[in-house]
Amino acid sequence: MPKLKSKRGAKKRFELTGTGKIKRRRAYFSHILTKKSSKRKRNLKRWGMVSPADEKRIRRLIAS
Repeated sequence: MPKLKSKRGAKKRFELTGTGKIKRRRAYFSHILTKKSSKRKRNLKRWGMVSPADEKRIRRLIAS
């Protein structure tokens, strides 16, 4: 069976940590930032972790 190709869009959006967990960017930080508080924007900058329920699906997309 041939190797799986990764989905390039998913590869750009997710990163693997050293322990094998999957990091993701938070939503709602791309536009309409004027009405959001500084605290909220600061917290949106940080990376989040993918939930265990979605991890298997995303791992298959990034083919790792």
